[in-house]
Amino acid sequence: MTTERIGPPVIADEREMLRSFLDFHRATLATKCDGLSDEDLRKQSMPPSTLSLLGLVRHMAEVERTWFRKVINGEDLPLVWSDEGDYQVAYDASRATRSEAFDAWQAEVEHSRRIEREAESLDVTGYQARWEEDVSLRLVMHHLVHEYARHNGHADLLREGIDGVIGV
Repeated sequence: MTTERIGPPVIADEREMLRSFLDFHRATLATKCDGLSDEDLRKQSMPPSTLSLLGLVRHMAEVERTWFRKVINGEDLPLVWSDEGDYQVAYDASRATRSEAFDAWQAEVEHSRRIEREAESLDVTGYQARWEEDVSLRLVMHHLVHEYARHNGHADLLREGIDGVIGV
């Protein structure tokens, strides 16, 4: 499996730029997982960390769901892997499979894309209960770009540790 990864435009309006950078980072995470078995994707970094590529994919499904569906769209739904709202559960990929994790993540990404496209503007707001504040779609998109960029750095190190592959 090879993921298509399209670089963001160098000139675009704010919304298209944010959308493009977010999709670029989503594709980067998928690219880091290309060509690996379920066992490879479950390999953990270094003790005591239990971080794995599959755990990152599962975590990002939770992040997408929380910020777009729960915060911006106001949906009342549990996390993907924890009915109790424990975000750490997603990181435990010890029995996870590529298909289970990627299906959930891609479904959440599609929900996120739909919600963003249907929003009137980046000024649309939703309520972030953990912060007890309203936040804009603009903030959410910036936050997700940051979240993916940070975790893609982790993915770089994890992938290199699995098979020596560096870069994308």
